[in-house]
Parts: sequence; structure tokens; C-alpha cells
Amino acid sequence: NRPLAIRSSSIFEDSLLHPFAGIFETYVLPNSDPDFNVRFRQLQEAVKMVYASIYSNEARSYFEAVNYKIEEEKMAVIIQELVGNYHDEYFYPHISGTAQSYNYYPIADMKPDDGLAVIALGLGRYVVEGEKAWRFSPKYPTIQNATEKDQFKASQVRFYAANLRKTNINYLEGEDEGISELDISVAEKHGTIKHLASVYDPDNDRVSPGLDTYGPRILNFANILQYEYTPLAKTIEIILDVVQEAIGTSIEIEYAVDLNKDSKYRCSFYLLQIKPMVGNEQDYKVNIEEVIPEETVLYAEKGLGNGVIEEVKDVIFLIPGKFNKMKTEEMAAEITELNKKIKQTRHNYILIGPGRWGTRDRFIGIPVKWPHIANAKVIVETELEDFPLDASLGSHFFHNVTSMNVGYFSIKNQSKSFINYELLGAQELIEETEYFKHVRFKKNLSIMMDGKKRQALIKINGNR
Repeated sequence: NRPLAIRSSSIFEDSLLHPFAGIFETYVLPNSDPDFNVRFRQLQEAVKMVYASIYSNEARSYFEAVNYKIEEEKMAVIIQELVGNYHDEYFYPHISGTAQSYNYYPIADMKPDDGLAVIALGLGRYVVEGEKAWRFSPKYPTIQNATEKDQFKASQVRFYAANLRKTNINYLEGEDEGISELDISVAEKHGTIKHLASVYDPDNDRVSPGLDTYGPRILNFANILQYEYTPLAKTIEIILDVVQEAIGTSIEIEYAVDLNKDSKYRCSFYLLQIKPMVGNEQDYKVNIEEVIPEETVLYAEKGLGNGVIEEVKDVIFLIPGKFNKMKTEEMAAEITELNKKIKQTRHNYILIGPGRWGTRDRFIGIPVKWPHIANAKVIVETELEDFPLDASLGSHFFHNVTSMNVGYFSIKNQSKSFINYELLGAQELIEETEYFKHVRFKKNLSIMMDGKKRQALIKINGNR
């Protein structure tokens, strides 16, 4: 009679070669109906729905992209008890998150091998779907890579919880049926952000740990990461190290934390899932000194991926000046149609747009899903003026990008990175929509990704 998560574990999903996440469904079962037979029927339906998701359009698109045969897949359906506590009519954990043993965006004294963790209040869906969450290095949990003002802008404001009032559930309506999206003010009433939140003082542009003062809340987990209410960062660091050594490759984990202490004053850490991270092992070096601007389509100081791609001629990019936060769903629909058309030609393309691709928050990027851009070989995110770009590390979307070795580049305003829109505009125009242009170069572009420096370069080959 406790809330459950019904999820998958399959041969290909957990493979070392092309692991992927978020393609198959996961259902949260509130399990709160007083009638046992109703609860058992709902469990049966959720198990069937997870298994049936092998045959969804999203799964089929992914299998086709990685050249797998869907009939070779084998799946187990896992029933997990949700981590968390009861709060009025809701159930959720204090903390959930993901962590990776390799960090493609290290700052300050961090090294790539120091890893990266992402944490949030509530159910883990918030983190894996790439929404606003707190990022830190397990080895250097006190280092912050954003100003106080940027922390306030990028702070979590909502969270997911199992809704115990939902007893009549129809899982054909989707994964959202058993959960609710709540404001963090609800969690504050429940007393669950006492050790997670700080207060932002806009007048003095400073952040004060705890909830003792008046002002907007920032979920920066200061009492845990800076003052070690519980040794979460060290726990994650040790687990990443042990699991990576056992599996023999870079890994990603999902976890949850219950801050209620037991008789020995210890909190509880739950390791929920382990997946491999895979990248191209070839080396390629990008030298910014050798970049010729008029022959360069793009240069990125923050690039994920490694090696050389030379079979791409097409570029789809958002027309400069056309981005409108209120129209991102329309933009996603346009991209879906453009992707369908280019898929019929069996071409790959470079996709360029502002904010986060694949986000669930339509105000900070274009909310596409993986099948909507399945033929993109390179995905480029440009920084929004009023929102600091933070790559979607830890999300299912991001996991699929990395496992398929799709180039993933960030173009920040305050950097040497650039996009040559003049060069793009001079190419053959295949199609122009309300927000996007699809252009084609005469010859294949050279896409070079330096996995060690994390730099990327896209340049023309000879005749444009």
C-alpha cells in the first residue's frame, strides 16, 4: 500500500555500446485506493504499459537511429517502492538526482574525472527531464559556477510528487497520471526544504543559507553541500568511483535521499539505477589559432563529443531575432515537420537554436522530444539574453545525445564561441518556415570535436 514506480530494464537500454534512457515509459502508482483489487489491477495495467512502450513511435525511432532490431530487444519490468515520505495528500523524497563519473563541463579546479551531480527536490523525474536543478561536482561541492542573481534565475521553483488523491487512474493518458506538479511553497509548508533552501536578497545581491530571513527561495542545498548536514557529496563521489571501477567504463547513476535521520542520526541514500556513459574513443584536436572565420560555420568552446563527422551538408537553424518564449511549442512543431521531411531523404543535419533543446520548461528552450530531432548529428544551444545557458546534463535527452555520440555544443555570449550566420544565409535554401531555415551546403562539412579540450569546430570543405 505504498507508492510504487513501474519501470523498465532492458538488454539494449543498459548496453555498454548504446545505452539509452527515457525511451521506455516509467509510471508512478500512488497505490492509494482502499480496495486491494483496484490497486492490483492498476499495477497490472502499469506493467503492461511499460512493456508495450517497446513498440511506441519514440522507441521505434530510436531503434532505427542506432540500427538495432526491435525484435531482438528483451525487457524486464521492475517494481520499485518509491523513496519518500507522506506529506498531506502527496508523497515524495527530500532529494533525488543523477550523477555522472565524467564531467564534460568542468570549471575552476575541477577535472573531467571528478564527475558531476544534479539534485532537486521531489521525484527524480524533475532531474532526468532536464528541468532547472542544482549542479555540483561531488569532489568540490562548495564551488558555485553562477552569480547569486543567476542562481536565483535558474533555481528550481516546482517539483513532482505522487498524488495520493488520484485513485481512478487511466495510464493510457500518459506518465503524468499518477503524479502532480507542485510549487516549492507547498514543500515549504510541509517542512521539507528546511535543509535545501537559501534566501536571495535582491537589494544586496546575496544569498543567505536557511529560511530565517524574508525573500525569494533558492534551492541550492547549502546546508547539505556547504555545511554537511549529511555527507551527500562524499557518498556520491565514493559510489561513482566504486561502480565505475566495477563496470569498467564511465557511468551514470540515479539516486534519492531521505533526510529523516534514524536512531544513529544517519540519513538514507538510495541507489536506484546505474547506466554506462559511452563516447567516441578516437582523439581529435581543435586548435583555435588555426580557425579561419570566413570558412568556419561554428566554433564552440564548450562542446561534447569526440572525433570527426564528415557526412553532413544540411543545417536547420532558428532565424536570428525570431525566438519568442511564448511560441516555443509552435517552434517544436515546426522542427518535428522539418525532421520528418529530412528523414525521408536519409540526410543528417546540424540543429541550431536558443536555450535548452529537449527541456520540459518551454520558457527556457524548445520542448522537443528525441524522435522530433532524431536525424540531427549535431545539436547546438545558444545562450538566451536573460537566462544563462546550462547544458542539460543528467537528462534523458542529454543521455541519448551522449550515448549516440551526437555533437552537443554550447555557444555562450561571453566567450570566443561564434556562429557564422552570414555564411549560413549564403547557402541553398531548402525550406523556410515561420521560425526556421533549412539550408544545404554543396559539399559535406567537416565537424571536428576535441573530447579532451571540449572544443568543437564546423568548417566548409573547399567549394561552398
